[in-house]
Amino acid sequence: MKTHDDVPKRLLRITEIIAPGGPIPVGKSTWWEGVKSGRFPQPIKLGPRITVWREDDI
Repeated sequence: MKTHDDVPKRLLRITEIIAPGGPIPVGKSTWWEGVKSGRFPQPIKLGPRITVWREDDI
């Protein structure tokens, strides 16, 4: 049985993460390079065009 702690608090789209006032204000290319190199967390694919990250991972 899953507990409340197993559920992520929030899922963020890339525009919420790299926005000027967001938690990591970098460009989109820099973000994806960081994901590829392991500096930033791996995404979760919800669909072919929907990619999100757990807020707890950011």
